[in-house]
Amino acid sequence: MRRPIRVGITGAGMTVPWFLEAAEQIPEMEVGALFARKEEKRRELCEKYQIPASYDSYEKLLADDSLDVLYLPLPNSLHYSFAKQALEAGKHLIMEKPFTVTYAEAAELAELAEKKGLILFEAVTNQYNPNYEKVRELLPGLGDIKIVQIDFAQYSSRYDAFKQGNITPVFDVNKAGGALFDLNVYNIHFVTGLFGEPAGVHYFPNIEQGVDTSGILILEYPSFKCACIAAKDCAAPLSVNIQGDKGCIFSHSNTSRFPEFSYQENGKEAVHYELVKNVPVFYDELRAFADYWIKDDRETFRQRLDQSLLVMKVLDRARGIE
Repeated sequence: MRRPIRVGITGAGMTVPWFLEAAEQIPEMEVGALFARKEEKRRELCEKYQIPASYDSYEKLLADDSLDVLYLPLPNSLHYSFAKQALEAGKHLIMEKPFTVTYAEAAELAELAEKKGLILFEAVTNQYNPNYEKVRELLPGLGDIKIVQIDFAQYSSRYDAFKQGNITPVFDVNKAGGALFDLNVYNIHFVTGLFGEPAGVHYFPNIEQGVDTSGILILEYPSFKCACIAAKDCAAPLSVNIQGDKGCIFSHSNTSRFPEFSYQENGKEAVHYELVKNVPVFYDELRAFADYWIKDDRETFRQRLDQSLLVMKVLDRARGIE
C-alpha cells in the first residue's frame, strides 16, 4: 500500500484549522509537522489535531525530509518568498489564494517547479466545488451568454479598526491587502474557470488610505460583459447571475463556498441544486489534490496551475500592470 502524503503546515492562521479538519477526512493524507513562531499556538494546534512534530522556524520545517508537501496559509505578501524557498528545498506546495502578488512572481515559481519536477497547486475552493462543476455542465443550456454579474460583499470585522488607523495585513496596500486580492480573486477564478481569459479588464476601486476597500471589476468577453463586485467596507445580499438568451443561472451565495444555485430555462420552472456535501470547507480541493497525486496526474496539475497563472494575469491587468 502506498504511504500517505505527508504534509507540513506553515503558520497558524485562520485557514489552518479548516485545512486540518479536511485533511483528517482524506485517508491518503496525513499532517506530519507544523511551523508557527508562537509556542502557545503551536502547542494548541498540535495537541488538538495530533500533529507529531512542531517547529519554531521555517528552516526546520524545510529540513524535515519526511514531508512531501507544504501548505502555505500566509499573508499575501509572503507567498512568493516562502514558496520559492520551499521549492528550492525540494518540497511540493499547496498555496493559498491569491497565488502571488504579481504574474511575474507566479511565472517564476511555475518555472522553478517545472525545472525541479515539483507540484505547485493553488487551493481555491470554488474550482473543486460540486455545484461549480454542475454549473459548467449546465452552461450550454443558457444559449449565448449576455450578462454575468457577481456581488461578493462582506463587511470586514477589521474595517472599523482600519478606519481608526489600525491597519492589519488585509487592509495594508504594502502587503497586497484589499478587496481585489481578498474577495474578487474568488470571482475571477469563478468567471475565468468557466469562460477563459477576458479580452478586456477594467477595475474601478474605492480607495481609502491607499487600499481598495471595495471595487467593481469589469471583464469584457467577445460577446458579453461581466461585472465582479467585491467589498470589505459594506454588506449586501450575495449574488451570482449568469444570463443567456435561453436561460439563467442564479445563486444567493458567494463564489468562495458556493453552496447552492438554481438553473432556469426561459418559460420553465427553476431547478435548484445543493450538491456540496456536509464536509469541511477545504475537503473537495484536498480530495482533488490527493486524487491527482495518487494517479501522478501531472497533466491535470499543470492545467490547474495554468488557471492560477491566468488569474494572476487578470489581477495584474486590473491594477494596470501589463
